Amino acid sequence: MTAFIPASAWVEGPSTALATTPLSAGETCDLAIVGGGILGLRAALDAARRGLAVRVVDAELVGDKASGLNGGQVIAGFKYDPDWLIGHFGEKRGEALIQFGSTMPDAVYDLIDRELLKVPHERNGWIQAAHSEVAMHAVEQRAKQWIARGVPAKLLNAEEIARLTGARGYLGGWLDPRGGAIQPLAYTRELARTASEAGARIAENTRIARIAKENADWTLHTVDGRALRAKFVLVATNAYADGLVPGLARTLLPLHSFQIATVPLPSSALASILPEGQVVSDSRRIVTYYRRGPGGRLLLGGRGSTAEPTSARGWAHLEHALKRLFPVLKDVAIEKRWYGKVALTLDHLPHVHEPQPGLVIAAGCQGRGVGLMTALAPRLVDYFVSRDPEIIPFPITPIRPIPFHAFRNVGISAAIAWYTLADMLEQ
Repeated sequence: MTAFIPASAWVEGPSTALATTPLSAGETCDLAIVGGGILGLRAALDAARRGLAVRVVDAELVGDKASGLNGGQVIAGFKYDPDWLIGHFGEKRGEALIQFGSTMPDAVYDLIDRELLKVPHERNGWIQAAHSEVAMHAVEQRAKQWIARGVPAKLLNAEEIARLTGARGYLGGWLDPRGGAIQPLAYTRELARTASEAGARIAENTRIARIAKENADWTLHTVDGRALRAKFVLVATNAYADGLVPGLARTLLPLHSFQIATVPLPSSALASILPEGQVVSDSRRIVTYYRRGPGGRLLLGGRGSTAEPTSARGWAHLEHALKRLFPVLKDVAIEKRWYGKVALTLDHLPHVHEPQPGLVIAAGCQGRGVGLMTALAPRLVDYFVSRDPEIIPFPITPIRPIPFHAFRNVGISAAIAWYTLADMLEQ
């Protein structure tokens, strides 16, 4: 029997040829970055431009994991609203986080424009759609808080959200004009290209087995016996954290984000589905998100099983959601199915750690990694240079493994299965 091989809708888009350099024995650098995703590559670009000798090492190929497999939604802010951030962190830190979160999409689109990145992109806004009265109340409060802070957001009633999405079943929502869409694989590969052209050296298929402090420097040991010495280390593996940093993987709850893409839709369908090109996330238990994709396709995603899928049945919940939201597409074929990992934290906030001076970790994107990691990377580089923790919007916290981590993962798997069933039954 032939193995089922998922295929992303992004692989048909533009692809940048990368000038990669294998790691040689005895190499040294100023900054070693583990992980060639958005965070690692954006940091490499900034650090190289500042004159640092930079080495990026990725266990596989650039863009093969979450940075190149995500839905390409660019969203402002965090899971929490501005007032909550002030109440939780206090006035100074809370305001810094609000400002940082508000400008995360700017970091993406300004970079694309400034560096002339060959990345398909649009900035037509992000819609958060409410499917219940409780969700609608939360959406209203969120929109009002951002509007009060000068964001030209708009509350949407049932008629308006039906017109903008073409979907059925929503009571309303809000439109945040700061958001938009990019082609994530092209973005990741273009970040690698510009970082390389700036002087950063990138090594693919290079897995680090151990990081050790030796005298004043760090040594990164590969699985095949090579070593890289560095003054500073940035661990940018996010949901793909393993045992490289003790305890790190047990601070994160890695989940699979599944996606599907339809065949190219006829113009008659496109006329009513996302006619103004926004990206959408909804309020269901298992969040469903969707957007237009390359070639007039509709892309739809959501959380799925924590197990690796072995057949197209692993995406059945998304196909059900597609038909529920867009009955007109009930007979449209699904052309692509793929998935990647996202990292959640127990408090639903990104985490920055520095277990020892010069070893910095950032993880926990909560599904908003495109804007978050693009904006955070230059701040981390600034911190390596200045050693001023106030440059980083998030507090630097100790690594605190989640109690009963393995049991929590089992519980999450059961919850996802239940919530998926409930969402499939709920019309």
